[in-house]
Amino acid sequence: MRKVTINDVAKVAGVSKATVSMVFNKKDINISDETRQRILKVAKELNYIPNSIARSLATNKSYSIGIILPDITNPFFSEMARAIEDEANKLGYNVILCNTDNKMKKEEEYVKLLISKLIDGIIFISGGESKKSLKLIKENNVPFVLVDRYIDGFEENYGVYCKNYEGVVEGVEYLIKNDKKRIIFVNGTSTLEISKQRFKGYKDTMQKYGLYSDDLIFEGDFTLESGKRVTEEIINKINDIDAIFYSNDMMAFGGIKVLLRNGYKIPQDISVMGFDNIQISEFVEPELTTIAQPIYDMGKDACNLLIKLINNEESIEKTHYFTPKLIIRGTT
Repeated sequence: MRKVTINDVAKVAGVSKATVSMVFNKKDINISDETRQRILKVAKELNYIPNSIARSLATNKSYSIGIILPDITNPFFSEMARAIEDEANKLGYNVILCNTDNKMKKEEEYVKLLISKLIDGIIFISGGESKKSLKLIKENNVPFVLVDRYIDGFEENYGVYCKNYEGVVEGVEYLIKNDKKRIIFVNGTSTLEISKQRFKGYKDTMQKYGLYSDDLIFEGDFTLESGKRVTEEIINKINDIDAIFYSNDMMAFGGIKVLLRNGYKIPQDISVMGFDNIQISEFVEPELTTIAQPIYDMGKDACNLLIKLINNEESIEKTHYFTPKLIIRGTT
């Protein structure tokens, strides 16, 4: 059985191929509403699927955007991707999702793939040292928006971020005001700018109260497994712990599992705090106290910003900052 073509639609609708093409390429301003509706009705009845490549060549737009993210298993990124997809669909765009597994080579290959697919724009969440990937995007004049993670050398580009420093300051202040003195900080991958910002928020606040010590600092990589591994290291090295502040929720979940299995009561023995407020945070037991990023709003905003860039709108604010919020639950 052969594929339904634009010629079939034109023949049944009693119009020219050019008229059908103008309707599907949204260049139908001089076509009557009656004719437009007849063409769309026939196309639906025949199950006609427009050729996206031909459409792209005709309109110079694919009506598709790419999302590059580092780890789809982390609910933070899957929640972000859902927000972007929801907003993109409302605006008439499809989404191609690319998961890099924090691997720079894979990230670069995905960038090349998206460019080859005539993608209209890219929402980019870095998995690490992403300068080569971003250079490829810029050199091919593809609009892009950075989300969540800053990249050195690309500060002047469009981006949507959370105020990481301020979020950690609020969390540490809360713990200290609740008589916590020995507060362990489990940082994420130290080369990432968000890790540097979150660590600085912790260090500055602890120093302000005369509580900072290098032996309270540990490093994970934002994964559940690293939270487990680092927490094992913590309880084997340090006895007098008041609280552990994990710089994302996934590491906090791993840490909670290790603490409970080793006989610690949370929060009676050790308070635990995370960062992100992914949806599962309120369903674990005890429920996780965390610094909430407005994940859905950030994804929605990033999508809208990218579409404005694609459409060459004027007076676009380059950098959007969202304010995090402390959510107090059962682990503190």
